[in-house]
Amino acid sequence: MNFIPLKDILADYGPAVAYCILFAIIFAESGLFFGFFLPGDSLLLLAGMLAYKGVTLSTDEVVRLNLWVLMPLLFAAAVLGDNVGYWFGRKVGPPLFKRPQSLLFRPRNLQAAKGFYDKHGGKTITIARFMPFIRTFVPIVAGAVSMDWRRFMFFNLFGGLLWAVGVTLAGYWLGHAFKDLPEGYYYLVVFGVIIISMLPAFIHLWRTERHEILALVRTKILRRPGKATPAAEPVDPPA
Repeated sequence: MNFIPLKDILADYGPAVAYCILFAIIFAESGLFFGFFLPGDSLLLLAGMLAYKGVTLSTDEVVRLNLWVLMPLLFAAAVLGDNVGYWFGRKVGPPLFKRPQSLLFRPRNLQAAKGFYDKHGGKTITIARFMPFIRTFVPIVAGAVSMDWRRFMFFNLFGGLLWAVGVTLAGYWLGHAFKDLPEGYYYLVVFGVIIISMLPAFIHLWRTERHEILALVRTKILRRPGKATPAAEPVDPPA
């Protein structure tokens, strides 16, 4: 489920290399547009678990990550990643407002995003931390629509604390709560937590786009014809 073999990295190369890889991944997923596919939630949970349980080597030595190193390290990675995403958006955003409308670009959508961020930007920055894929692009859009940097930074720090530190601590707690659980089942626990964290995004998508989703299922999957739009009745010209 997690294609970053953190446990093997910790066992083979030690904590220092594991810390560097964790920092790089959380940094990239937080604000670099190509990092959206990286497994941030599961990696934070697994890091917390490894801080509690560690990895037992063939020599019976147990190698652990240090929770007091993990928390500030991952918090810094999340905040710096979002900040880089914001300034990237700030750099590429202004020219977008001057672009003419095309098949893939609608200026009104960018204007709508700016209005939304002016009103709900702080809440969006915080909540998006817990939404895989979406959290990568939110700071970029915030920069593109010129959200006030001080306001962005406040919610960046707040959201980064809740996500990077909170999820890592949750992993540590899960390692303690399920310490007698066979190792293979830990991934099921992590998977369950990630599904729960994605529920708000799915619920919001269903509420706002359910008609389009149902139409897509009906026409593309069930191969049923879409509902025809009733033609307007002709209006007799005035006498």
